[in-house]
Amino acid sequence: MLELRNITYEVDDKDDNREILKDISLVMDGHFVAVTGPNGGGKSTLAKLIAGILKPSGGQILLDGEDITELSVTERARAGISYAFQQPVRFKGLTVKDLITIAAGKKMNVSSICDILSEVGLCAREYVDREINDSLSGGELKRIEIAMIIARGTKLSIFDEPEAGIDLWSFQSLIKVFEKMREDINGTILIISHQERILEIADKIIVIADGQVKMTGTKEQVLPGLLHTAQTCPTLTEKI
Repeated sequence: MLELRNITYEVDDKDDNREILKDISLVMDGHFVAVTGPNGGGKSTLAKLIAGILKPSGGQILLDGEDITELSVTERARAGISYAFQQPVRFKGLTVKDLITIAAGKKMNVSSICDILSEVGLCAREYVDREINDSLSGGELKRIEIAMIIARGTKLSIFDEPEAGIDLWSFQSLIKVFEKMREDINGTILIISHQERILEIADKIIVIADGQVKMTGTKEQVLPGLLHTAQTCPTLTEKI
């Protein structure tokens, strides 16, 4: 379980401090949690604070009751937090097999790696020895990154707008991957997204705007009002 207590985040804006997040308190105890809201509202900042990429200006972050506020990215990864970037990184010279083995933190045979690749909808025989380079599409890289997170088996897996930069076919495939993860993973999935299709499979939805929590609850409680609001604010939720 992840708990945020009175989290604030400020940045220097010329001669003044600008508050990006304002006194955020949340308990993320759902199996599949989606964070949504308008652009510039603080969603990605919140994800980076949880992952340890950024440090809060105030407040506490607790994972399973342990205060991790001062832990580095590496220390949080060891504690069980994974973070998938909007644009997956290409690692020249490394193969898909290498990356998944590194992510798992242990020796893995080809059969086990192929099983994980199959879980994210990739034909293992075609991908296991592929190099991570420009020959891979954005959708393929996203699924390989998800395969790495599955291999790690973390307590909390964070995805920051996983739909960014991929085509319709890849997005539909990605939804199926997340649906399967939702059923199989032993931990919490936290996704930052505008996409209605992703919100529809969430157990809990958190809406952040202007640096504050505006709504939180199950999809049945939040989604109808959110979609109504989106009619006048198209950037709040999007359909693919």
